[in-house]
Amino acid sequence: MIRDNIIPLPKEQWKGAVIPMRYTTEEYYDVDLQKAADGYDIAMRRKRFDTPVTHFPEEYDFPDKLYQEHWEKAYAWGIVEEKDGRQELLACIETCPEEWSNRLMVTELWVHEKIRRQGVGHALMAVAKEQAVLEHRRAIILETQSCNVGAIAFYQQEGFVPIGFDTCCYSNRDVERKEVRINMGFFLRRRQGMTEDLVIRREEPDDYHQTEQMTLRAFWNKYRMGCNEHFLVHKMRQSNGYLPELSRVAVAGDEIVGAIFYCKAWLKRDAGTSKEQVKEILAFGPLCVAPEWQGCGVGGRLLEETFALAREAGYEGIVIFGEPDYYPRHGLQTCDHFGITTADGKNFDAFMGIELVEGGLASFGGKFYESEIFEDLPEAENETFTRQFDAPDKRKFPGQWD
Repeated sequence: MIRDNIIPLPKEQWKGAVIPMRYTTEEYYDVDLQKAADGYDIAMRRKRFDTPVTHFPEEYDFPDKLYQEHWEKAYAWGIVEEKDGRQELLACIETCPEEWSNRLMVTELWVHEKIRRQGVGHALMAVAKEQAVLEHRRAIILETQSCNVGAIAFYQQEGFVPIGFDTCCYSNRDVERKEVRINMGFFLRRRQGMTEDLVIRREEPDDYHQTEQMTLRAFWNKYRMGCNEHFLVHKMRQSNGYLPELSRVAVAGDEIVGAIFYCKAWLKRDAGTSKEQVKEILAFGPLCVAPEWQGCGVGGRLLEETFALAREAGYEGIVIFGEPDYYPRHGLQTCDHFGITTADGKNFDAFMGIELVEGGLASFGGKFYESEIFEDLPEAENETFTRQFDAPDKRKFPGQWD
């Protein structure tokens, strides 16, 4: 199907490409803003033009283009057709994060007339929604015009609602011209309430497939196209270094909504003799939470309870590779605070640790070595293993590592 052919549109190739936003409409929304005794009254009523109205790129001084300069962090996807030795754009969506408000803006969305009503617009919007989830955005926003009744209807079907008006965005006669800018927003659904009702327990064999499916959903397209964290969980359980007595799943009703997996790790240092000194510590990963439960405190509960278990078991410290924007909130610090480096002598923001007892890491220092299981994830085996799960399409997103 045509909607399955959505690909990234690299900036270096598509910057400046004009988007032929042409449409004809017989209706419009009449936006009426009137001062009232106690404020203002705003009405938006659907009406008909006396004759159909057509809008096209040539009527504007600044036609829609991909990767315009003011969208510094824009990223685009689309459908492309090979024609006469060149690529012709048939559909596209462009997004740009609004960092200060943690919203994702859809800056462009267009589908050529010849492939409309085939689900292409829905598929393009699904890409933007997936990006918003991956980046933990609180909303998706966009603009349209009061005369573009078809677009407004489409956005409403996609779950967008009006969030504001601009009656002089394009000219000082926008109301008269029936072309008022309408801002619309889509608010990502998150679980509400606290996590006290979650059950944190050991994983049982009957949980394995559900845990792996949840792990796949948590990481799919996040750091790479697809993911292998679900495969890592599967292989880790078979490893000698895996510690099921410390690992836990978070359960809401009958649904596994989070999990954390622990394994042995080591610090090694040269004691100035022929024999190297070694200290056994812990590493964990992945820590995963189902997308609809992210931001609700599930990860924090898993960390808090398993840190306590690890301390009771006599472990003195934990070292991980993880997200530097998340783990410091839970007490982890970069490993240079403890005199620890990677096996090849490096330090960076994603290399972090936490002491479970005072001096548990810093008093030893040295180089960090994790289980070989983290490196033993052949891609061919991962692809075969993934076939037994409900996996979305692999897709390129900004921020991925490769």
